Amino acid sequence: MAIRIFVTGGTFDKEYDMIKGKLYFDDTHLPEIFDLGRSTVKVSIRTLMMIDSLDMTDEDRETITHNCKKAIEDQIIITHGTDTMVVTAKHLAAAKLSKTIVLTGALIPYKFGSSDGLFNLGSALAFVQCLPVGVYIVMNGRYFNWNNVQKNKSTGFFETKNNN
Repeated sequence: MAIRIFVTGGTFDKEYDMIKGKLYFDDTHLPEIFDLGRSTVKVSIRTLMMIDSLDMTDEDRETITHNCKKAIEDQIIITHGTDTMVVTAKHLAAAKLSKTIVLTGALIPYKFGSSDGLFNLGSALAFVQCLPVGVYIVMNGRYFNWNNVQKNKSTGFFETKNNN
C-alpha cells in the first residue's frame, strides 16, 4: 500500500516573488522532489491547504485530522510549517488513530536550493515505514514523539523537551 502524504503548506512549499520581495504559495514541489530523489516508494500525494502554519486554525487542524482518519493508508506523512507543527501533532494524537503519522517541514524553502526540506522529507519517508503506530515529528534526521518535542526558537532545531 502507498504512503499517504498530505500537504498543508509551510516553508517547504513557499516560492519567492523577486518583484514584491515576498514569499508566497503556488503548488507543492513534492512530485518533483520524489522524482529528483529517484524514490521507488509508492506515495499518494494530496494537497489539503497551502498556508503558513502561523495562519493555521483549529478548523484547519480538524481538516487534517479528518483526512488522516478517512485515509485508507496506515502510514501518513504531513508536510507542515515548523512554527506550529507541535500544536498539530498534539491535535492528531488526541484523535488516537491506529496509524503512523509523521509531520515534517523545512526552515528554508525547497526552491532556494539549499533547503533542509529534501533531507527532512527523505527522513520522514524512512521513519514512517519503521516507527510503530503514533504521532511523530521528523526533522534534521531525528524523530521525536509528539509529546516530547519543541522547536528551539534560537537555533531553529527541534529537540526533546525532557532528556529523561
